[in-house]
Amino acid sequence: MISELPVALVTGSASGIGLAIARRLSREGYAVVVHSRSSVDAGRQIAGELRDAVYFQADLSIEADRRHLVEQALERYGRLDVLVNNAGISRIIAHSDLLAATSDVWRELNEVNLVAPYHLVALAEQALRASARTGHAGCVVNISSHAGVRPKGASIPYAATKAALNHVTRLLALSLAPDIRVNAIAPGLVDTPLTAGWQHAQELWRTRSPMKRAATPDDIADLVAALVNNQYLTGEILVADGGLNLT
Repeated sequence: MISELPVALVTGSASGIGLAIARRLSREGYAVVVHSRSSVDAGRQIAGELRDAVYFQADLSIEADRRHLVEQALERYGRLDVLVNNAGISRIIAHSDLLAATSDVWRELNEVNLVAPYHLVALAEQALRASARTGHAGCVVNISSHAGVRPKGASIPYAATKAALNHVTRLLALSLAPDIRVNAIAPGLVDTPLTAGWQHAQELWRTRSPMKRAATPDDIADLVAALVNNQYLTGEILVADGGLNLT
């Protein structure tokens, strides 16, 4: 059965930014595919709270899991209109400690932060193109990082994978237009349980960013909704760091 509602798959949506995005798109009238790698109970609970949602677990570092995730989404709803590649991983490694950024670290971050988003788009391409026949272009939103725009971030491998994701966003925007729009959001610090203990970063945003605060997950979800609803923008990297990049 094909869903009467448009359908959005949001990876990494059991907590933090992804959770806010899932809730926002649900309010916008989307059926939502909630995903996580390990927070199964939380994912199921969130899916139960939303208007029309389902939860699937997948380890996005595994190619077969990525394929199965898209297959499950299409089996459940029969369509896919929006893909939000929010899931990502990081490793905190001083930029000066080059040997600590091992080949294993590079491979792990590259697979999850770059290869997985690209592969999910490839797997979802035909469904997203079918969405365009309803009168609205299919939409991909990649959640990148301001570390992919400026030489910052938790580690050099993390920043490099996000910079590569930004470029892949632009390449896909060219390859898939006009049927599918592809954009990215590059947040700076976002207030989540994960970042609550990052005192230096919190102080940096309070004192140096023009907006004098970090973003909230809802701030990022608002941008995702704007990109989903807009029918013209593609290939854009929206830096959402409260203006810190200006200083």
